[in-house]
Order: sequence, then structure tokens, then C-alpha cells
Amino acid sequence: MASGEGRRRRDNLVPLAALISREMRIEKMEKPTVKYGHAAQSRKGEDHFLIKMDCQRVPGNSSSTFSVFAIFDGHNGNAAAIYTRENLLNHILGAMPRGLGREEWIQALPRALVAGFVKTDKEFQSRGETSGTTATFVIVDRWTVTVASVGDSRCILDAQGGAVSSLTVDHRLEENVEERKRVTASGGEVGRLSIVGGVEVGPLRCWPGGLCLSRSIGDMDVGEFIVPVPYVKQVKLSNAGGRLIVASDGIWDALSSEMAAKSCRGLPAELAAKQVVKEALRTRGLKDDTTCIVVDIIPPDNSIQPPTPPKKHNKLRALLFRKKCHDSSSKLSKKLSAIGTVEELFEEGSAMLAERLGNDDSTSQSTSGLFTCVVCQIDLAPSEGISVHAGSIFSTSSKPWQGPFLCADCRNKKDAMEGKRPSGVKVA
Repeated sequence: MASGEGRRRRDNLVPLAALISREMRIEKMEKPTVKYGHAAQSRKGEDHFLIKMDCQRVPGNSSSTFSVFAIFDGHNGNAAAIYTRENLLNHILGAMPRGLGREEWIQALPRALVAGFVKTDKEFQSRGETSGTTATFVIVDRWTVTVASVGDSRCILDAQGGAVSSLTVDHRLEENVEERKRVTASGGEVGRLSIVGGVEVGPLRCWPGGLCLSRSIGDMDVGEFIVPVPYVKQVKLSNAGGRLIVASDGIWDALSSEMAAKSCRGLPAELAAKQVVKEALRTRGLKDDTTCIVVDIIPPDNSIQPPTPPKKHNKLRALLFRKKCHDSSSKLSKKLSAIGTVEELFEEGSAMLAERLGNDDSTSQSTSGLFTCVVCQIDLAPSEGISVHAGSIFSTSSKPWQGPFLCADCRNKKDAMEGKRPSGVKVA
């Protein structure tokens, strides 16, 4: 009897290979398809971009794939934009703790993005070049979209149903009152360019340097109060998917977010990117480098697709077609609103590293047993590490010895960014 039950149990066992195959099939069914298009028109040669579809959370594991899309709009030359394109992704991944599952990995992304941006800025400034760049960096992992940005390149989400939302904040001194207050509190001066007779012209700028932005990577000739700490937003799309439009200010100076989204609806990603650039040039002309990436996150069953653009008709047929499209669109919007909405997982824009790097000493220790700098990832002896919270009036930590830790150089940079020490003064 016992042996019979044992045989029945063995008969019910499923081979490991079959289980893995089944899990991969389920995962493939749940994973959206990501398609993209890119278009650009160059005037200064300072816009650069990054598209990488084959990144892996776990090297060699194809089921851990995620995609990266980024735009870097350089100024005062293209050196900072090129350096950031070539190094930022590696610095972000280098700041991620090892051995995390997917959900933990996604939760760790915001802090790693901050560390990666600051490390890239620090390393580029050490080269002694005065160029600077914006950076809008997008990570798509299944339905989760994480965006980190400094400057005024923008990423918007056109969710199914026509709701357009911004996943970035423009760091332009002209429009961003909070950033103006932060820069002046840290020792910078904000004002317009003064010409003969004392007449002020142009947008608000930060002095010294005359930069219109309050955050960027590079710009070593401007005060350290122009920080590389990114605004980060993380959202989870509904199973209806959505469209991302990532573009430099050559687009956004010509088109509003709604205009850009509306101009390319119904087109596949590749044609959509070209259409956005075309519309921006039609509206404003080629006054700046103009770069656009369109990313479509499509449900695996393809049950909900963007409406196809109408063909050219005579005026009467066009009028009837538009009315029909409007009615269909309203029905589709109602259907999609019932499916689900975009879920906000994380949002933070503080420029203070003590706030952005958190209270966590468990990830500050390397496998060698030494402590590591949370920004530049170098090994530190326990006596060398300086808590990111030590002496910070912005820290919520009551334990200044608590991690994460910084090396002396990164601590000096942190203090300079917060206006506690003039830029370029080294700590003994």
C-alpha cells in the first residue's frame, strides 16, 4: 500500500526542466513587447542618445532583460554628453546591490540612479573639461518605468486612453521657483544677462557661469550648487501599456507635452519619432539640436493597439471619419479606464544626498568585508568611511555613524553642493 502511494506520488512529479519551461511561458505571456523609434535633426552636434534593449539584471539570464533609453543634451561642447552616454549606465549598475530579486532590484533603482549620476559628474569634472549636459535616463523593466533626469530634456507618458503625464521635472531657473531658492541658499546668484545701460535680457541664469539650468552633469566652471542629483520617478503601467516620448529641449521649446503626444498617435514608434521631430521643426524651425525617442510598451496579446491614422479623404468624408473616430476614441477611453490606471511607485526630487541615499548600512559593506563609498564604490576601511548623514541638518537620521558611507572626496562634493564649502576646496 505504501509502495503504491509512493509510485503515485512519483508519477505526479513534474521534471525540473518542464517547470522552468512552464514558468518561462507564463513570464513571456505576462511580459509586454517594447518597440522604439528614434529621430533627430542636428544644428550644434551636442545632442547624444543611448538605446540598449538587451540589458540583463542577472548576466546570462534572458528572462531578466530590461531596456534603457536616454538623451543627453550637451552645452558648451559635446564632451560631457559623450562621456555620460558611455559611462552612466555602468555607474548605475555598479551601485546596485548584488543578488537581488526583481522586485528588490526595482526598489533599489532610485538610490542607484542618484549614486550613478553623482559619480558620473564627479569623474567627468576630474578631467578638467568645462562642458556640461542634461541627462534623461529611462529604464523599462516589463510594466515598470523608472526615469531619472537633470536639466530640461523631458520624458512624458501617453497612457492608453489619451492621458498625458510628465515623468520628469524641468530644472530651468526661469520656471522652477524651488530650484531658484535652493541655488541662492547654496551661495549662487540668479539673474538675467545685463547689457549696456543695465538692461536685463534673456532667461534667468545662475552666476558665475551664466547657466540657465539648476541641475546638470559636468559644468565644472559653474558653482557646485548646479548639482547632478536627479529627479526620479517610477511608475507601473496598467496592462493596457502606453507610449513614452523622450526628447531634448529642441522638441519641448516648440511643442507642449500634449501637442507632442497628439501629433504622433496612431503611428508605430519609428514613424512617431520622425513625426514629432517634423512637427517641432514645422512649428519653430531648426534653432537647436532636436532629438526624440518614442518607446511603445505593448500588451503581449496585442488586444489594444493605438488607432491607425486616417488616410486622406475629401472634406465631407474626412468630417464623417473624424466624428466616427471621436466616438470610437471615447468608447476606447472608457474601456481602458476600467482596465486600470498608472500606479506611482516612487517620486523624489530633493537635491540633498542625505535624503536621497537613505538610512541603510546593510548595503554599504562589500564582499571583501570593507566598507564601500555609496557613490564611487571604492573600498574603505571602517575608519575611513564618513556617513552621508554626519553633520547634515537635512538628515532625518539620529545616528551620524549610520550608513551609507562616503569617501572623503565624495563627502567634500556633497558639502560643496549644499553650500557648506566653496567648490574646489579640498578636505585635509
